[in-house]
Amino acid sequence: MIGKLSGIVDSVAEDHVILDVGGVGYLVHCPASTLSRLTAGAPASLAVETRVTDETIRLYGFASPAEREWFRLLQTVQGVGARVALAVLSALPARELERALALGDKAAIGRAQGVGPKLATRIATELKDKAPAMMLRAGVEPPAATAPAAHGAEADAVAALVKLGYAEGKAAEMVARAAQSLGEAPVDALLREALKAAGR
Repeated sequence: MIGKLSGIVDSVAEDHVILDVGGVGYLVHCPASTLSRLTAGAPASLAVETRVTDETIRLYGFASPAEREWFRLLQTVQGVGARVALAVLSALPARELERALALGDKAAIGRAQGVGPKLATRIATELKDKAPAMMLRAGVEPPAATAPAAHGAEADAVAALVKLGYAEGKAAEMVARAAQSLGEAPVDALLREALKAAGR
């Protein structure tokens, strides 16, 4: 199985990239958030999920291991296959998906192509408990070269609130709300805003 590919971007299409690795061109399906970071002729490294069926071998590429993990987790929800999981990650990059799940924001999830209200509700309900763990994991994983640094700040803020005695789910929700109102912010600002909102 292929877990990672590094090479030169040969071409970028609407839903995939062709990555030249030592003279072999791999066709890798990617979410829009990953494709937007790739430029023909530039070096790239993708975390890859390999899917083998009786008819095909498909490669799915992601800018970070966290994005690949969300791709896998989304498909644990009934009615979500690889195509829908890519659509969700195209509409909501990993950090925004974590926030949407922590807040139970079905409307944000429903923006993805092919995701109706019922499926958005199912995704929000079944994966709500996964958001805190994914946010905390982001704080200990080495960040990808293209990952926003603020993601670590949110993970650190969740970890700090858990140490203060908040449940992981509640801590993730508080930080998601703080990040929603502040945007990209350092840990101390996220904590102040989260605790101030909790005191209201």
